[in-house]
Amino acid sequence: MPGFEIFGAEEKAQVMEVLESGVLFRYEFAAQRKGVWKVLEFERAFAAYTGAAHAQAVTSGTAALKVALAALGVGEGDEVITQGFTFVATWEAILDCGAVPVFAEVDLTLNMDPADLEKKITPRTKAIIPVHMMGAQARIEAIKAIADRHGIPVIEDTAQAAGGRLHGRHLGTFGAVGTFSFDAVKTMTTGEGGMCITSDETLWRRMSEYQDHGHDHLPNPGGRGGESRSFVGFNFRMMEIQGAIGLAQLAKLDGIVAAQQKNKAFFREAVSVLPGVQFREILDEAGDSATFLTFFLPDAARTTAVNRVLREAGAGAVRWSENGWHYYPNWEHLLEGKTYCHGGWPFSVGGKRRVVYDPQALPASAAIMERALTYQVPILLPDEQKTKIAAALKKAAAV
Repeated sequence: MPGFEIFGAEEKAQVMEVLESGVLFRYEFAAQRKGVWKVLEFERAFAAYTGAAHAQAVTSGTAALKVALAALGVGEGDEVITQGFTFVATWEAILDCGAVPVFAEVDLTLNMDPADLEKKITPRTKAIIPVHMMGAQARIEAIKAIADRHGIPVIEDTAQAAGGRLHGRHLGTFGAVGTFSFDAVKTMTTGEGGMCITSDETLWRRMSEYQDHGHDHLPNPGGRGGESRSFVGFNFRMMEIQGAIGLAQLAKLDGIVAAQQKNKAFFREAVSVLPGVQFREILDEAGDSATFLTFFLPDAARTTAVNRVLREAGAGAVRWSENGWHYYPNWEHLLEGKTYCHGGWPFSVGGKRRVVYDPQALPASAAIMERALTYQVPILLPDEQKTKIAAALKKAAAV
């Protein structure tokens, strides 16, 4: 990861077809575009690849979450449960809909703990968003069973797990909607971009129309359709150049995952020299997209000492407990309710605070995260880099 490591002739050829047509907009201009409909083709190819009935391309993974939430009717006064270890986009999209994010603990999968999820459900819970964080499977079957018992739809945040599977089934196909990101650092990339997948035609229609200002798409999703609108929408349209790159990258995705799995095996073997090391729980190794290798050390002090040596050797690991983009206690703008909006929206309405978050609210997650270190797994891993990393880990093992 990410897919830009292997940009090549395939991406260039796809993009040139768009430039030669002269049409960058994904809808209309049928006479000028010479049969080139790259976004529509990408949607159909992605749906076929994942086994979903429908796919809707959008401008980002964040937009995909917003479009999915809107299609499910989530809004002001609702609660949406997600996890306290995720990228900020997950809860930003919830807040942007007017709903309130509720955070569940993670377990040793580093994904949502189903037991804590059930404790967080209230009559106001209108959706659940588990995250297949760092490319590995959440306990989606257990989460879906809990959600079904309560009649709550599940949106799978699969932003970091394109190409991942659980027991042969693609991640993103278990819930009502699966959302994906194709930004610059994702396993497959279109620079920016995202996708929603679903097997519910009604939800797909809503997503298709919402991301295009609510335009009626009933006659022809490729050609946009009529000029009536049944609800207010917004503009989250993917453009043709992104769709073109997506087609080329999608064709490489299984090869990308295979390369990452091979390189992840190297990292696991190299990390195994550390005394007391424990690895992240992966529910299905064969279906792991293998974008990251995460391991735990016995305590916070040991984790700090080991990573100090690794950093000094130029092979430092990511320590998520120090990260401000992905870890609940470090989201100061969420915890402090920071916003430019007059009146304090979305944290306050009419001067009254809607929600206050406690930085100590997820103690089980904190106990896990302070012991965790992560290596991002590249698609290309030169031998000299392997040698450097292995040497650094052997040095750290002696600390």
